[in-house]
Amino acid sequence: MIRRLDHIAIAVPDIEAAIKRFVEDLGIELAGREDVPTQSTTTAFLPVSGTQIELIHPINGEGPVQAFLDKRGGGLHHLCFETDDIDTDMNCLKEKGYRFLSEEPQPGAHGTRVAFIHPKSAGGVLIELAEYPKE
Repeated sequence: MIRRLDHIAIAVPDIEAAIKRFVEDLGIELAGREDVPTQSTTTAFLPVSGTQIELIHPINGEGPVQAFLDKRGGGLHHLCFETDDIDTDMNCLKEKGYRFLSEEPQPGAHGTRVAFIHPKSAGGVLIELAEYPKE
């Protein structure tokens, strides 16, 4: 079941400039950075009142985020919702006609399992589901 909005992802052509803008200009704290090789991205996390902004930048100019930047430039990339059972939620959404970019969840940042709903199935919005490891 969907629990909350986990993050809003913004694709950026220059991650250092984007971090500077959010940290120095807007006063938002940088919580950390992480490379996510399965998504070909490097990420920076900026917590904001119960959710976070995730800046995403392609590793080595490759992958889907690079394709997004080439096509659209920087900007809103996706919304991510935390789920407590990604497998059940994927199956339920597939039964309702939603298409996913992969058949199975993939490794994501912070040890999560993630899956992306195809934007054509969600009114033009790329939606990520993320399940955090059980404690």
